[in-house]
Amino acid sequence: MSRSRIATQALLAQVVVLVVVLGAGFAVPAHLLRQSAERQYEQRALAVARTVAENPVLARRVAAGSDPGGEVQRTAQAVRRRTGMLFVVVTDRKGIRWSHPDPAEVGKKVSTPPTALDGHESVSIQRGTLGDSARAKVPLRSVDGSVVGEVSTGVRVSTALRAAVPLVREQGALSAGALLVGVAAAVLLARRLKRQTLGLEPAELTELVREQQAVLHGVGDGVVAVDPANRVTACNEEAARLLGGPVAPGTPLDRAELPAAVHRALAERQELRQSVAVVGPRLLVLTAQSVRREQEDLGHVLTLRDRTEVDELERERSALRALSDALRAQAHEYTNRLHTLAGMLCAGDITEAQAYLRELAAAPLATEGRDGARIADPYLRGLLAAKTATASEHGVRLRLDEDSYLPVRLTEPLDVVSVIGNLLDNAVRAARGGRRQPAWAELGVLAEGDTLHVAVADSGDGVRADDAERLFHLGFTTRDAEEGTGHGIGLALARQLVAKHGGELRLGQAGGDEHGAVFLARIPGVLERRPPAAGTERAVPHGGEQ
Repeated sequence: MSRSRIATQALLAQVVVLVVVLGAGFAVPAHLLRQSAERQYEQRALAVARTVAENPVLARRVAAGSDPGGEVQRTAQAVRRRTGMLFVVVTDRKGIRWSHPDPAEVGKKVSTPPTALDGHESVSIQRGTLGDSARAKVPLRSVDGSVVGEVSTGVRVSTALRAAVPLVREQGALSAGALLVGVAAAVLLARRLKRQTLGLEPAELTELVREQQAVLHGVGDGVVAVDPANRVTACNEEAARLLGGPVAPGTPLDRAELPAAVHRALAERQELRQSVAVVGPRLLVLTAQSVRREQEDLGHVLTLRDRTEVDELERERSALRALSDALRAQAHEYTNRLHTLAGMLCAGDITEAQAYLRELAAAPLATEGRDGARIADPYLRGLLAAKTATASEHGVRLRLDEDSYLPVRLTEPLDVVSVIGNLLDNAVRAARGGRRQPAWAELGVLAEGDTLHVAVADSGDGVRADDAERLFHLGFTTRDAEEGTGHGIGLALARQLVAKHGGELRLGQAGGDEHGAVFLARIPGVLERRPPAAGTERAVPHGGEQ
């Protein structure tokens, strides 16, 4: 079947549905409007009948049993003319009319039996001598409360229908307009159906589907694609693994529950090239681009590559580099001390040389002096030594808080070193660019069971209030654009590493009178539970501070 035939059938089907739905939509309201008008006029007739029945003169005359007509007829006719009723009929208990629009009917028995003689009111649509009417019947009571007759009022049904005609006419016009709009929309939809096939025959579309499946499930990268309407059209097995679960084709992007970075890249049609994002416990590399055919937007495709293992190796390399930097710093310190000792011996200052040797025996290295003695873990000591040297090169003094104490080793040194290293780098950078001088950064660590508490402060200018909520968003950075690219990952990655251990990383203070920003971290399960063996701690020197 040709594409035009498919489009034509879709058009005809939609027109038929529109006609049926709108026809039903017109008939049902018209019927409801008629019923509403009839009920309205029934209540109007009931109100007039109640008013007439409350006239004590009429009740007294009917109860007296005098000849029908007379005052009762005149009163009823006056009420009929004032209210526009079709009739106002007063009857006695025998059903004899005491009033009627046709004087010849007065004194005769009513065509429909009285129903209000039992003391109850009623409304209905009935046929009488004057035709179909909306009727109300109310008991006529004497002064003592006994029922002496009945007051019956009515409005011609055609009058109620005429009242509903304007509303029915408006409903008809609205339905006709909706039908025209629907037909026009169906025509446009049929044309769009032709465009959506991109000039391809069904067999060609089938072949494209086979090729798509081969590509999606044959590559090693995750692939997520959306159409121009932001509906997910593809999500292969690798993407489902990396994102934490599959996404069914056709799912709207807002309901796909994708990670924020992936959702933003697809929703905002971002063009990405090897962009890094933290998704759950994984570090992913994202590449995204739009798909077009002859200037027509066909959607957006995002590929994901897992770089978690590579990042683990990178963090291990960084930790080893920190230790290497610390060893170089220690070697330099050893050289300086040996030169000092050699000078003292050459100058014959034996006493001073002996005192200096005793001091070196108590604290072999300046980098492991008073501060280093409180840190039992070699990874963290090496990191402090390396960061201290780096900070000094930038004119920033890095110090350890005087209350810091870590008597055990780390069980997850790579994660902890990565977190603290990121926080210290940010602190040094903030202190270097701050207005307070001299510039400083401070680290505080404290062990509580197997939980490590970390606090990092600096002398910088603090964090602006409008930036505080975005600090941990991937890609957000307070650095100027000219400082380079690749920023905005450190804090997001650090928070992710802390969360992996069930901990928390947060901004403790945005700034203060004597300091800049303060970051606090609580990392459970990263410390050995056993205390160090007696005699293994280094002696605390009297002088020297890192």
